[in-house]
Amino acid sequence: MNAIVIILLAIAATIIGYGVYAKSIDRNILKPDEKRATPAKMFMDGVDFTPANRNVLFGYQFKSIAALGPILGPIIAVQWGWLPALLWIILGTFFIGWVQDYSSIMLGVREEGQSFGALSYRLISPRARGLLIAFIYFYLLLIMGAFGIQVGFNLLTNPAVPLGVIIVVLVGILAGQMTYKWKQDIILTSIVTVILAFLGIWIGTLAPVKDFFSALYGTAGGATSPTLFLAVTQARFIGTLLVLVICYFGAVLPIWRWAQPINYVAFWIVFAGVIGGVLGLLIWRPGTGDFPAFTTFTVTGLGPLWPILFVTIACGAISGWHSLVSSSGTARQLEKETDALYVGGGAMFLEMFFATIAFLTATVAFGSFQGYVDAGGGAKAAAVFSKGLSNFMNQWGLDRMLGEGFGMAYGSVFLTLMALTIMYLVVRFMRVASAEALGDRFPALKNVHVGTIIALLLTLILIWIVPFLQIWVVFGAANQLMASLALLLITLWLVSKGKNYQWTLWPFLFMFVTTIGALIYKAYESFFINLPKAAALAEAQKAQVWQVVTAQVIIGLIALTLVVAAFILAYDALQAFRRYRAELAKA
Repeated sequence: MNAIVIILLAIAATIIGYGVYAKSIDRNILKPDEKRATPAKMFMDGVDFTPANRNVLFGYQFKSIAALGPILGPIIAVQWGWLPALLWIILGTFFIGWVQDYSSIMLGVREEGQSFGALSYRLISPRARGLLIAFIYFYLLLIMGAFGIQVGFNLLTNPAVPLGVIIVVLVGILAGQMTYKWKQDIILTSIVTVILAFLGIWIGTLAPVKDFFSALYGTAGGATSPTLFLAVTQARFIGTLLVLVICYFGAVLPIWRWAQPINYVAFWIVFAGVIGGVLGLLIWRPGTGDFPAFTTFTVTGLGPLWPILFVTIACGAISGWHSLVSSSGTARQLEKETDALYVGGGAMFLEMFFATIAFLTATVAFGSFQGYVDAGGGAKAAAVFSKGLSNFMNQWGLDRMLGEGFGMAYGSVFLTLMALTIMYLVVRFMRVASAEALGDRFPALKNVHVGTIIALLLTLILIWIVPFLQIWVVFGAANQLMASLALLLITLWLVSKGKNYQWTLWPFLFMFVTTIGALIYKAYESFFINLPKAAALAEAQKAQVWQVVTAQVIIGLIALTLVVAAFILAYDALQAFRRYRAELAKA
């Protein structure tokens, strides 16, 4: 199939999904009121509750939900063939993805910006609060592990990348200063900071800068970076530390000072990359060639198409992470209720389009299925995206204009920002969750620095020990299960208000059954397939046997813990559902 046809399908799904289905739900069921005071206005504290311009908030929302998920997921999932992956990206967003994001914002706005923990206590049961918080903490830890490996081990170890990333972070801080302290116009702020950010990325690709980082990594003259311990080289060690430092500041500083402005600037860098890629596709007009529409039902190393495909592609179709950002972040910054669909639903459909571009970097950028495999395949999805996007942009001569290799470096900075701009939000949520769950018993956890450092130390353990693909699939399953629990909470809220809940109930049921199936499969795989052949896996992965055994036990136990927590939550939720229905029948 030609890439242009695929892009047109994504555009058509957006027009119908957002313009017809989403607007109908917004107008007829939730009925936002422009004059109703939002939590951002009622509780404005300059830290979490801050009214924001709808366009700034759209950029923040998109950059906060769109990380590596919509990129790596489709590139890994095309191993089942391009057709199942494309169908799930489009249909998942159309029927489930935007529903969760938009309704999570409205739930947060209508319930005074309360967190999911507090809402589950009130809407389901007291024990649901503790279970949900524990679930969220484990799930967030998996995000940090999955993204941390990609950024710390792969992307930042490219000497052309670190300086550009550091400059973009500093420019983001400048954007916050110009917007909130110097009261500069948003257009002027955008122009100045985006130009500086691109200049910084370009400076990072110059030879003296790359030579400096090569010397730092021990890779000068093409040498291999020395191994310090396990599979951690000097370059990976430095890359991981840089990730943790950025995440630390993002987790402890006020949101207007760090997360919101950096994400806003990063949004433009990502947006420019997508536009550049689409422009190249329009000039080139490649097709899928011999890339098969369907390969096999069970892919070695991943598992069966159902349920694993639906958790491998997470953020590009639906993601539980979005519900946390929407309810505990965006809902506290929304200036008017009527902005919710534009910000929440609009950003989700844009992410679907973004996932489609990532899908195309795997399926059309290298001319064949073998080209995709030679570029790295599913095991090196980040490399496939960087090379594929660079191939698209070089159709209109990006490297000729800014120097050989700039496209690859830009693609790597692009990916790094995609990950980092949500990782510090993840750590922020982790320290809030630990304080909420255990703060009364261990008061030190209420200290933002203590909670943040504990979260980062646990992240380090996961990054250094567990292989990427195993973290990714379990993270995907936990992520989608989080989405189903968010839809469950929203459904109960709709029932309690006497509103139509069918549009959230059916997506919840599909996601719950699918993700429970995926987690049980991964636990079975860890304990009964991988553990018995730990020695062979260790040899293949160039790791030690104890490391492989530890990784399998960690993955298996996390998967089983999430399944048990989800079943108890679902049981309590069913009781609450019956209670609300009985109360409505009496009324």
